[in-house]
Amino acid sequence: MAAELYYRPAHQLAALIRDGKVSAIEVVQAHLERIAEVNPALNAVVQITADTALAAAREADAMQASGAELGPLHGVPITVKDNIPVAGVTMTNGTVGMKDFVPDEDATVVKRIKDAGAIVLGKTNLPEIGMAGESDNLVYGRTNNPYDLDRSPGGSSGGESAIIAAGGSPLGIGTDIGGSIRYPAHCCGIAGIKPTMGRIPWHAPYGYTDELRQSGPMARSVDDLILSLPLMAGPDWRDPSAPPAPLGVPDDVDIAALNIAYYADNGVITPVDAIMNAVHDAVAVTRDAGASVTEDRPIELAQTMDIFGRLLGASGGQQYLDALEAAGTAPEQVSPMIREFLDGIAGSGVSTADFQRAILQWDLHRSAIWGFFERYDAVICPVNSHPAPRHGTLSETGQGLSYTAAYNVAGLPGVVVRGGTTEDGVPVGVQIVSRAWREDIGLAIARTIETALGGWQPPAIEELVQTS
Repeated sequence: MAAELYYRPAHQLAALIRDGKVSAIEVVQAHLERIAEVNPALNAVVQITADTALAAAREADAMQASGAELGPLHGVPITVKDNIPVAGVTMTNGTVGMKDFVPDEDATVVKRIKDAGAIVLGKTNLPEIGMAGESDNLVYGRTNNPYDLDRSPGGSSGGESAIIAAGGSPLGIGTDIGGSIRYPAHCCGIAGIKPTMGRIPWHAPYGYTDELRQSGPMARSVDDLILSLPLMAGPDWRDPSAPPAPLGVPDDVDIAALNIAYYADNGVITPVDAIMNAVHDAVAVTRDAGASVTEDRPIELAQTMDIFGRLLGASGGQQYLDALEAAGTAPEQVSPMIREFLDGIAGSGVSTADFQRAILQWDLHRSAIWGFFERYDAVICPVNSHPAPRHGTLSETGQGLSYTAAYNVAGLPGVVVRGGTTEDGVPVGVQIVSRAWREDIGLAIARTIETALGGWQPPAIEELVQTS
């Protein structure tokens, strides 16, 4: 019974609880037991809130029995990345100075998902201050990939991707500044979406780079993204970058009426064959569904890493140094991975005049990418050039970030869904990017691809644990 529950998608669990076919206690307990089973090997969940989760589940069951009106995620367990505040739960952001910090207020996105009935099981691992592609830090250590423990689950939402793929959580909340939802989804074969810039209110100011960031849902099923995104979206009247933009319904999207572009190589770094094959398979699916599909790509993609690097480094890393100082993390307590990042941008600070030129270049670049989408409803492309890397080797394929960072720079929504598997049995994703504010189009295409290609597949983590 437990396995039947912990591998169920969130929307099915919500229906079972609502219809009284299973209790919220049973669902939460099954996921807590699954976390206990797999987390020693994964190190994905770093704070487990079992007592409060079980208490919330008992309350949820009482509400269901009373005939009260239930939210769309009533009784469904979720996890939350450890850079997003959950009231009463330790939030470290992966940095030593915050190891004892307990927020007294939920982030807007957490409050909204709780108001929909979800129950928080715990917090998940990430790199220090979320600024790396591998989820490792000096507070909790390294997270492993459930398909191969010697590989990374990606970053920075790597704890989320690992525990969701392994069945410890059906739904999670991640964040994405350059691929931090989409890359871990790719590494662990799950689904995730970085919405349009401003779709979901942000919870912690970082300065001008906030325009690159978004929160978003991660799950094993595209239908769970479709269910949860509207619950998280919309202005909170605190974040001025979050407007009251309409959100379409994927069920209303006619795939056959879409004009889609695709590319398997962005001209920056060529992907391995398994990833290119996954893109071609996804293209074939959309063509079979009646869409018009053309091989094409924005020529401006070649500038992505230059612009992204300038934006991250324009202050010489001062915004990250300020964040570490505010966290109470001393220079000698910074993790080697983040120290390497900071050292790499330490000399890249620019004058006010050059900063203005960098922002102008960003605006022109963003305008050109948006212009490309005047001709196309969406683009199908890789998530990265390589599958999940072996621990400590991420820097060898750093240019692979260009596939996701391009759409942080542009502020456009990107959905990831599993598209295939390498010869080593590691999953690979495909990315669907749509016009601004048209997440419904990207999600509709992703669901079509998932249905045809199979989507998430369970990892043989029990075998890996036994042989490790």
